[in-house]
Amino acid sequence: MLKLKVCGMRLAANIAAVAELQPDYLGFIFYEKSPRLISEVSAELIKYIPSEIKTVGVFVNEELEKVKEKVILLKLKAVQLHGNESPAFCESLKSDFASLEVIKSFGIDEDFDFSTLEPYLNVADYFLFDTKTKAHGGSGKTFNWPILANYTYSKPYFLSGGIDLEHTTAIKNIQDERLFAIDINSRFEIEPGLKDVEQIKEFIKEMSTK
Repeated sequence: MLKLKVCGMRLAANIAAVAELQPDYLGFIFYEKSPRLISEVSAELIKYIPSEIKTVGVFVNEELEKVKEKVILLKLKAVQLHGNESPAFCESLKSDFASLEVIKSFGIDEDFDFSTLEPYLNVADYFLFDTKTKAHGGSGKTFNWPILANYTYSKPYFLSGGIDLEHTTAIKNIQDERLFAIDINSRFEIEPGLKDVEQIKEFIKEMSTK
């Protein structure tokens, strides 16, 4: 069974409602330019989310020490690095926080060179493949999934980028043991950061049927 990550949570009551659906991961964006930037007040709720849900801080080219501060302050269980963070950046997080999951994100297009992932193989727990955009995700657009045939490493990955209810059959038809989790965001929103709980519930139902 694929894991589910719901990303871009922003509002207190909505965070609680989605948490009740028990996704495997809940993502919170700490990127100033994102319309899904979580406020400091709402971010305080992260540490109270049930422990079986892995809380993910999403960062884009943030200073290393600031990322570490958030991990400690909010008891984050994972970080998703959505910018140009180096392998050394990832390695520093792994060395300071033994149990922290590091998810390194890459924007995929027709020209993506998968060999650029090699330096990250030993310092990231997972890769996340998203649609390449100037806005670092949240585009609501899918990329051409067959491109992943060019991905030759064994590292498990999250599939992201414009996934919605219409994609459930296509996802279930993917024959790739490395596909670890599905990342959903903007296609399940009423407005940026406000998730449609009923739609997510339907997605979970659809994904659980054969």
